Amino acid sequence: MQIPFTKMHGLGNNYIYLDFFQHTIAEEKLSELAKTISNVHTGIGSDGLIIIHPSEVADVGMRIFNKDGSEGQSCGNGLRCTAKYAYEQGIVAEKQFQIETKANKVVAEVQVINGKVDHVTINMGKPHLKRELIPMQGEPKTKVIAERFEIQGEVLELTALSMGNPHAVFIVEQVSKKQVSQLGPLVEKDPRFPQGVNVEFIEILSPNEINFSVWERGSGITQACGTGACAAVVAGILNDRLERNESVKVHLPGGDLDITWDNDGDVWMTGGAELIATGFYEAAHLSKV
Repeated sequence: MQIPFTKMHGLGNNYIYLDFFQHTIAEEKLSELAKTISNVHTGIGSDGLIIIHPSEVADVGMRIFNKDGSEGQSCGNGLRCTAKYAYEQGIVAEKQFQIETKANKVVAEVQVINGKVDHVTINMGKPHLKRELIPMQGEPKTKVIAERFEIQGEVLELTALSMGNPHAVFIVEQVSKKQVSQLGPLVEKDPRFPQGVNVEFIEILSPNEINFSVWERGSGITQACGTGACAAVVAGILNDRLERNESVKVHLPGGDLDITWDNDGDVWMTGGAELIATGFYEAAHLSKV
């Protein structure tokens, strides 16, 4: 069977998007489909699968499946691409609208040039700072700020929080791909994080600028992570290294995001979203799609 798809990316963080306003696939097939369609050798190749679907509580809904088949709660780059798709395909008519994820509802606002979405601003909501809400082992009501974290003989300072999904942020002198690739998968599956965790390494360049690299839970090293960039800025502010209520430029491997943690507690993300391709995926292996 042929499945119509759209492939989009936000700063190189690319997903296959399926439009459930037009067609649906059996729930029990989605995890398998995410793994096969994301495979760069035998599928289309992507960081995962995103379902754009009708919502009872928002203008549009979004579900995220990582390339290992696990389902995530939220994805900042995915939200921007979903917003672009929803506006350009006429699912929504207004430039400001709500998107439902497994984690929460967010407000998206698209910036349109010549009928096409150029940039998207998302109110990502308020970060969860208590250990029980990340979740992370330890005293449930405490915060995790510059906490000693030892792994494989290396001692780091951890700041952890949730942006609807869990994040472990390490401020380092210089971002190293080797450090991310070696420590990322170990931290992701460390038992101190019962649901796993996204792992970010950040380098503070100024009170309004950072370098950033990420190991994403369920996907590994990616070009960008929107919720991770938000978590990184919050972590920098909690450690008195970045400015609150001011835009912080986050340099990700795939490009830049502008992140603000405002005085009301909301985190705002602005960045691009790009169409890569549309087409049909041959899904003969999914016998009951």
